[in-house]
Amino acid sequence: MLFSVDQVLEMDRSEIRRLYSEYVNPGFISLLKLLDFDKRFVKAEGVEVWDQDGNVYLDFLGAFGALNLGHNPPEVWAALEKARVCHPTNLLQALPGAAAAALAHNLAQVTPGELKRCFFTNSGTETVEAALKMSRAATGRGTILYCEGSFHGKTFGSLSVTGREKYQKPFAPLLPGCEKVPYGDLAALESRLQASEVAAFIVEPIQGEGGVRVPPEGYLKAAEELCHKYGTLLIVDEIQTGLGRTGRLFACEHEGVRPDIMCISKSLGGGLVPIGACIATEKVWNAAYGGLDRCMLHTSTFGGNTLACLAGIAALEAIVQRRLWENAAELGSYMLNGLKAIGARCPAVKEVRGRGLLIGVEFDQPVKGLLDKVTAGMINKAADEYIGAMVAGELLNRHHVITAYTLNNPNVMRLEPPLTVTREQVNRVLQAVEEVLSQRKSFWGLAVSTAKTAAASLFKGA
Repeated sequence: MLFSVDQVLEMDRSEIRRLYSEYVNPGFISLLKLLDFDKRFVKAEGVEVWDQDGNVYLDFLGAFGALNLGHNPPEVWAALEKARVCHPTNLLQALPGAAAAALAHNLAQVTPGELKRCFFTNSGTETVEAALKMSRAATGRGTILYCEGSFHGKTFGSLSVTGREKYQKPFAPLLPGCEKVPYGDLAALESRLQASEVAAFIVEPIQGEGGVRVPPEGYLKAAEELCHKYGTLLIVDEIQTGLGRTGRLFACEHEGVRPDIMCISKSLGGGLVPIGACIATEKVWNAAYGGLDRCMLHTSTFGGNTLACLAGIAALEAIVQRRLWENAAELGSYMLNGLKAIGARCPAVKEVRGRGLLIGVEFDQPVKGLLDKVTAGMINKAADEYIGAMVAGELLNRHHVITAYTLNNPNVMRLEPPLTVTREQVNRVLQAVEEVLSQRKSFWGLAVSTAKTAAASLFKGA
């Protein structure tokens, strides 16, 4: 039997669990069941999501930054509908495409510095792969520097510059020539750059998956200057921070940074179509791919397809015309201050940090001193991996708020709503966070509550 589209749209939660566990990833389903996180959502619009029982949730995860325009933005759907009606050539890669050319032009107008030439991809990790290859081809050097705690993707090259051993170790040996330096440490960066053998330094303006870590003020601009001093290219990864997320169209603009290469993806597709863009200066592009013999060194079958680029054109236009970074700046500051006030009243909160609508709440170790020694640190180790997930589970099941932890630092809960979010929605989430943290002040309280939720979820099995 083959499932039809109509059958998929009517599929219930138990059937999704069964099929996903049997044919996709059983471990993932087991994890979600423990937190009762695998709801059956049937409708989404803006910041709101509906489950099969008619309950409305606020999405403050935003697909890890891919929903800057919210769910199902009408502007992007309108662009795709126009394409459906006129039947354009979607895949004709032997010839230049109008949509790809236009989107590349539009990106060149809004990105910082002298960024101009685009290579289109299908995801963020592919965009990083393109940037790494371009930097080596342009410089003739082999070393790539990246930061501890970074996250640039999980394909082979991007994983090689992702700063968490948990994701790297099973696939070793990784891409040679990739070395990490501490995030925010200019002395360590210059020490490694001095040998003048580094092709590129890849860096996030804010480490999203690293726990929403904001570097010291002036770090990015100084890093740019150091790179240029030693002939190294600066790759800025704006996949999560770009397109208005942090209160500027691109996060590196807070310090006036002018990258040699920039990586963009996630919200570029308007939350509907996968697309990424590796955009470089003309000088770097020409050094890597200039001339007839080099112009086809890096290609992609689906990269730059018409539908994806039309979605990108519409998404970029909507973000720029509506100046959504201004709402991110205003409501981000409001939410950050609200969360800091909650954190000051709650001993479980270690720190609240972020910029714009990219905010992380880090939780403190639940036990200290003698108890930590007696348990050989096991309680704290468990908390480091699961406390963020447990808080997210409480918010989802008790308050209908969707959040998650950050991949490289699981004891940090992220809040990353669409940039279309309202003050009233922010207030509802602040109230929910305060109720969860005030009622569950300890790791034990969260663990007991989560266990009850998990037992109920497993018992009903649907």
